[in-house]
Amino acid sequence: MNDQALREPTLLILTAIADAPRHGYAIAQEVEKISEGRTKMRTGTLYGALERLLEQELIAVHEEEVVDGRRRRSYALAPRGRETLAAEAARLARTAQEATRRLGLGGAAASPGASFSASFSGGGAVVGS
Repeated sequence: MNDQALREPTLLILTAIADAPRHGYAIAQEVEKISEGRTKMRTGTLYGALERLLEQELIAVHEEEVVDGRRRRSYALAPRGRETLAAEAARLARTAQEATRRLGLGGAAASPGASFSASFSGGGAVVGS
């Protein structure tokens, strides 16, 4: 596992498939939902990222089928991806908790979901311009 922070698109993709396998279009929709509309992944960028994550063994092809003559894959977290995502979520939570404490906003009362969501604030992005 890498000690470096995950880039936001990678974090969002791994998060999008953490609870269930999804195909590309569903992953893009989940990324937009998780980021509260701030990140929209273009098709080429998404599939390039999925190929990279497959090579890194962070994700795996869950299922492959042919629909209307086109290959359709669904992707799931691989064990290494689950471990990487868990470590990144813990790192983000610690950072958010410390920021909340230093701001005097009652870090113990802040919810983990709020901390995670706050980590992504700061304007929208279309990934893959």
